[in-house]
Amino acid sequence: MKKTLLTFLLAISASVGAWAWPDKPVTLLVPFPPGGSTDLIARTLAAKLQEKLGGTFIVDNKAGATGTIGAAQVARSAPDGHTILVASLGPYVIAPHLLAKVPYDALTDFDYITVAVQAPNVLVVPAVSPHNSLKDVLSYLRANPDKMTFASSGSGSSDHLTAELFWQQTKTSGVHVPYKGGGPVMTDLLGAQVDSSFMNINTAMPQIKAGKLKALAITSAKRSPLLPEVPTLEESGIKDANVYSWQAIAAPKGLPAAIKTKLHAAIVAALNEPDVKPKLLELGFEIVGNTPAQFTAYQAAEFARWKKLIADRKITAN
Repeated sequence: MKKTLLTFLLAISASVGAWAWPDKPVTLLVPFPPGGSTDLIARTLAAKLQEKLGGTFIVDNKAGATGTIGAAQVARSAPDGHTILVASLGPYVIAPHLLAKVPYDALTDFDYITVAVQAPNVLVVPAVSPHNSLKDVLSYLRANPDKMTFASSGSGSSDHLTAELFWQQTKTSGVHVPYKGGGPVMTDLLGAQVDSSFMNINTAMPQIKAGKLKALAITSAKRSPLLPEVPTLEESGIKDANVYSWQAIAAPKGLPAAIKTKLHAAIVAALNEPDVKPKLLELGFEIVGNTPAQFTAYQAAEFARWKKLIADRKITAN
């Protein structure tokens, strides 16, 4: 009888604690430097979550080892809702297959809350490029194997893996040119020092609009409203090549269900606020806001997908 009463009282205490959350500052940990897409999403959410949930929400950038240092810190934190991971797909589904040792298990060490946003990649070439369509690129690749250069922000990055998937699905081959970040890629692409890149739409749009880059194809399931004239890879006959870069939220494993529900609802509401959603759409982000169960299933599927591609293509980190 005493044991039953104690169990009941502990359950009540946990429930009350969960609904009192946040009762101290909440850290949104971004495992990358300030200024990127993930940092933008985290800071947008921090301001809105503070409005909706009360308390204090702080963005903390802990960069290093392709995002795995920050992700590991979250995985080791107490599952009380006061340390949250805001990261791109890298630490969740790519880095575990690229690095020799990752200090967490991406499949078991997190409670997955939601994919906040996603954005496709765009195959771009310099304005001076002789290629004006995806057909031109494919014709060139087939006639000139391992000649056309594809720049990326680093080995194992979304833009690199998109190129590898593209070559695999079209049975072609090009030359991967990895850089240390997206800035140098853009510089050399605009200077026509490299031939092409599967660049994230958020990064590419300003230069496409300025006429300095030509967009030839997009990796989304359907055409982007930002680039309605640009065909998808799928409609061009290239199957199973849809790729999205995404930013998502997770917590250390064991997050109380009440906090998970409260946090998820606030994030989805924040993303759909009238002063948030239009700005994100204008930047090329698509709002996702899926459920914890949907994100958990999606993470597992993406984890398996990129694991296979990395193994098949023998891709290694820089």
